Amino acid sequence: MAAQNEIRAKPVPRPGLWALTVVAVLVAAFLVWTFASSPNVHWDVIANYQFADAILQGLLVTLKLAVICEITGLLLGIGLAVMRLSSSRVLSWLSGIYVWVFRSVPLLVQLVLWFNLGLLFPHIGISGTSFVVETNDIITGFVAAILGLTLHEAAYNAEIVRGGIAAVDRGQVEAAQALGMNRALLLRRVVLPQALRVIVPPAGNQFISLLKNTSLVAFIAGGDLLSTAQNIYSGNFEIIALLIVASLWYLLLVSITSFLQGRLERHIGRSSAHSTKPRRDEPAPAAVAGA
Repeated sequence: MAAQNEIRAKPVPRPGLWALTVVAVLVAAFLVWTFASSPNVHWDVIANYQFADAILQGLLVTLKLAVICEITGLLLGIGLAVMRLSSSRVLSWLSGIYVWVFRSVPLLVQLVLWFNLGLLFPHIGISGTSFVVETNDIITGFVAAILGLTLHEAAYNAEIVRGGIAAVDRGQVEAAQALGMNRALLLRRVVLPQALRVIVPPAGNQFISLLKNTSLVAFIAGGDLLSTAQNIYSGNFEIIALLIVASLWYLLLVSITSFLQGRLERHIGRSSAHSTKPRRDEPAPAAVAGA
């Protein structure tokens, strides 16, 4: 009788949603078809240059810039976050000034300034000695790109790391200290598992922004993907085709990065879910052992 009297819920009809979905699909299909069938889009040129050696070299430079600047920017950002959370007002003030300056000045302006550093300091070294070199010999487009992107990323990563550490409940830290946890154990079992859940999503998004911001290096001839595409279409005038070639590579890079970011977030979520469970091979803190 219970099975016969079971109430089965039926979805509420939503014709408006279905109509909106159909319209959205039709509009998207129309735009894609219009773009793909346009005679001004030369697909043969796109196919010819998609895996050209020059494009692949520019892609390699873009990847180098992104990886180097992310690592150095993250390390510098961690140091700035520690300074910002320090009890020293001077260190906290200096970190705040750095973040304020490098977040306020547009990235393109920073890149151009570093590339033209020779106008401010024509020589680098100790005057009167043999350790003096021309600034323009050192600050190439690639070096200026690393300096500009790294210092810019460090300012944003500092705030991301600071926010992650500040998000950890202070009461949990004090409770862990009361149980006798040392600094290393406290950091590994309490602070990091909870802070990483807050840090990883915005840090991943910031790395994706860094991948796309490497295209600004084209304004200082940094040899990146967009720079290479510009050099090619300045000779054959296939502007749209070469921009599509670069865009397809950017789409691929961002898609791979987004996928890896999602996997990392799920892994950290599972790890942090088990981080508070006691381990059998881990000795109990002194306060608990003596209870």
